[in-house]
Amino acid sequence: MNSEQEKNKLIEVLKKEGHIKSKKVENAFRKVDRRLFISPKYSDDAYADHPLPIGCSQTVSAPHMVAIMSELADIRDSDEILEIGTGSGYQAAILAELAKTGHVTTVERHKELFENASNLIERLGYGNITCRCGDGTLGYGENAPYDRIIVTAASPRIPKQLISQLGKNSKLLIPVGDRIRQTLVEVFKKEDEKIEIHEHGGCVFVPLIGADGWDI
Repeated sequence: MNSEQEKNKLIEVLKKEGHIKSKKVENAFRKVDRRLFISPKYSDDAYADHPLPIGCSQTVSAPHMVAIMSELADIRDSDEILEIGTGSGYQAAILAELAKTGHVTTVERHKELFENASNLIERLGYGNITCRCGDGTLGYGENAPYDRIIVTAASPRIPKQLISQLGKNSKLLIPVGDRIRQTLVEVFKKEDEKIEIHEHGGCVFVPLIGADGWDI
């Protein structure tokens, strides 16, 4: 099978399993080639539904988890989005496809990954993605408030700066737990700025390192 056939097969599996629910998320998956965001030595596994190493002891998330978080985020075209943990840039590209007239700010603490992802994103022509290198647990205040914040690394708690950078009627998705296993948590900030928290099942992510996350 060629890359497009492999992608289509994966998308059909993710739809059948209930991970891709909306046409909007399906279309975003169709437009982004995961193979571009991984090392050539893992090219044969580009459309396998599992994480893949990207260097610096980090991984690109399994496609089903990208789909789950993208569906839960319920992104609107004009949303201002903050992603914590750029990694390879794959999730950021999906988010940019979902927020066509909005903007994605993505923060990565590893300089090597930041440079690789930002260069690729620029080559692919994503003018609505801004890449920054820094401590993701502190968010990125310059572009706040955000309609959606997506964290792709596991935290021992919900970082306070991320909650403070949420706008009204906005949500944060973050894996919370220990270094082995976590729960995917949704934080919703209402119009009156009160917080609601919902849990969406177990997950496994690499640790979120930073001032309000895990120590190295």
